[in-house]
Amino acid sequence: QVTNVITPVLSYSYMAVLVPIFLLTDYLRYKPVLVLQSLSHISIWLLLVLGTSVLAMQLMEFFYGITMAARIAYSSYIFSLVAPSRYQRMASYSRSAVLLGVFTSSVLGQLCITLGGISFLTLNYVSLGFVSFGLILTLFLERPRRSLFFNRPRGAGDATVPTELDRMAGGDGRGGTRGWRDMVLCRMLRELGALVRQPQLRLWSLWWVFNSTGYYLMLYYAHILWNEISPTTDNRQVYNGGIDAASTLLGAVASFAAGYVKIRWTLWSELVIGFLVPIAMCVVLLGTCSHPDSWVYARSSPVFPFFPSFQIATSLSKELCALVFGVNTFFATVLKTIITIIVADKRGLGLSVHPQFYVYFGYFTLLAVVYLLAAIGVGVQHSHR
Repeated sequence: QVTNVITPVLSYSYMAVLVPIFLLTDYLRYKPVLVLQSLSHISIWLLLVLGTSVLAMQLMEFFYGITMAARIAYSSYIFSLVAPSRYQRMASYSRSAVLLGVFTSSVLGQLCITLGGISFLTLNYVSLGFVSFGLILTLFLERPRRSLFFNRPRGAGDATVPTELDRMAGGDGRGGTRGWRDMVLCRMLRELGALVRQPQLRLWSLWWVFNSTGYYLMLYYAHILWNEISPTTDNRQVYNGGIDAASTLLGAVASFAAGYVKIRWTLWSELVIGFLVPIAMCVVLLGTCSHPDSWVYARSSPVFPFFPSFQIATSLSKELCALVFGVNTFFATVLKTIITIIVADKRGLGLSVHPQFYVYFGYFTLLAVVYLLAAIGVGVQHSHR
């Protein structure tokens, strides 16, 4: 039931709320969505602590989908408070804060289980306390006066620097009118359509969609697979927290190193992707067939989306970046949901967790073949030139 009835609800709820939350985040100026995310976190742990039925666990997965969709409000809120010149630094700070939180909680949780003999229920109560405190902090956040799309700065005295959207509208960014909503959004969508026809942007967007789909499918079912490979009734022998802590550090180091990679992306993009996909294939096969400690490498694979996000961000304005990232995330969520319905849901094939990961291995194998063939084609064209 956990594999085929409860966990699939996460994919369905995430897809259902992603677009509304994406729009409401900007329209409501971030803070209300942050409060909603905090309330959803509290609901998750209340259901974990008090829930005893399958329906309760399905509701828990539904609220988990809301918290995942609402994560966009976190970064958007931070960026709304600082000048564009500080975006890169703030992105680094916010990402570091998230990784530090994951690492700290993983280490403390593992120590409490292994050395302190504390029960999972007690740890869930502790987590409930932390997310409740997070809600209190959220209530004291200042609500920004502006946002990216729906709440543009108005008034002649606004010192905001004109953006690409303002230039597209033929204005200076200081006189938002009804025409901006009627015309610029349409122009922005047309501009997005033109951008999609650019080979590099299309390549990295497709990689974002397909890689994110495979990664999150692995992530959703990893703990279930661990328990099936190495079942134990002794909580002291459960090392998921340690694996999460190690993978967080490994992923952070890999992501940091990736930021300094200097490559002619227009020439070697397909080859880089064709190199990364087989790594993901090996991780899936290794994790499916061996000890769960090997999943420390799987959990570090978020470095893979770093490349497409970096490549997309360097070629677009902030507004178009937000739209492209949102569209990519939506399509990845749709694809993930389709695969979940076919492979995991009891109304589809209803496969157990082990056969599912062989399907994911085949998924990454197909991606590797396609991108390696594309890389060979690009190499042949380059040699002819």
